[in-house]
Amino acid sequence: MTAVSTHTQEPRSGSIPRLVASPFLAQYLLVLPGRAAGVRIPEVRYEELRTASTEGMPAPAWLTDVAKKAWGTELPEAPLGDVVLVRERSRYGYGKASWEINLGCDYDCEFCYLGEKRFEGLDWAGKQTLLRTLRDAGVLWLQITGGEALIDREFGAAYEYAHQLGMMVQVSSNGSSLRKRPIRDLFARHRPYRLTLSVYGATAETYDKVTRNRGAFGRFIQGLDAAREDRLPVRLNVIVSDDNAHETDAMVRLAESYGFPHQVFTNMSPTIEGEANPLATQAESHLTARSVFTGCNAGHTFFHVNPHGIASICKVGRDPSVNLITEGVEALPRLGAIAESLQLRTGGCSGCTKVGTCRTCRPLAKLYQEAGDRRELYCQHGGYGT
Repeated sequence: MTAVSTHTQEPRSGSIPRLVASPFLAQYLLVLPGRAAGVRIPEVRYEELRTASTEGMPAPAWLTDVAKKAWGTELPEAPLGDVVLVRERSRYGYGKASWEINLGCDYDCEFCYLGEKRFEGLDWAGKQTLLRTLRDAGVLWLQITGGEALIDREFGAAYEYAHQLGMMVQVSSNGSSLRKRPIRDLFARHRPYRLTLSVYGATAETYDKVTRNRGAFGRFIQGLDAAREDRLPVRLNVIVSDDNAHETDAMVRLAESYGFPHQVFTNMSPTIEGEANPLATQAESHLTARSVFTGCNAGHTFFHVNPHGIASICKVGRDPSVNLITEGVEALPRLGAIAESLQLRTGGCSGCTKVGTCRTCRPLAKLYQEAGDRRELYCQHGGYGT
């Protein structure tokens, strides 16, 4: 057993197993929701847990030792099914997914890649169906995002349901609602695997201007204070635009003052509809070269779902897609062929002489081209990354 950073029984409300044993791609893992550490186990151990759970047997001695060593957790003396959720194998081979629970947001940033942010999506029954479909696809790691995920009226119920289904849940947010007691209580009951927050300024004047929301900075700081007090696993994304570029160093210092790890993002992208509006906010002097694109597993081991249950290979390559609500999990295998077709170098990229060192995936390049082909923002022929 090595430490590492389809369907199953229905979740039981009020009695959520503490550990999850799950297939993950070609491996078998033991994880504790809300904790980064995990344990890789051999298939024979997974089968042992699967049998013990089905037959109501107690936890084997080796599991007790692993839980204590990996997480400092003492397993109670109870049938295995009460302390471990054993997820069944899936024939679909997906391990991760992201889900926009709703595109609505309490901010109105000019550079938002979502374009028009409407409050719409699946009802609660639809959300439950979708989450069970993700489980049946094999998804162990789930990112819930938006819009602003925390203001969806059914975020809390969906977040808890994903935990009950045995998922490791990451939440992306602007942090404006973290100060609220219901959210704090929710994350105290079910700790997120990771909480990723965006930083839009280091002062109220700049932050409120970027988000076009008066008082937003004060609420954000209250959220950071709450997250630090509750010891949540926060990671900060410092977003640099032409309106806040002068505070880049101050935003980094703000992140460091809280002790949260951070990344700095400086490159603006077109909207998901290929509109150019966000590109006008690019801080030109902060444009940086992306890493060389060497391919990815989008559509093969990972996929993205929009608020209506429409699955695509990723957040960028959204068309063609499949409808998980009307077609079910059986539609997912089509994403592999879609992914391969979307990566073909067509349009303005066909015949490119720098294909071996290109820094932009084909779906993203297509959005740039639809937005007016500002080649200097994404293409080495146009000066990008040279």
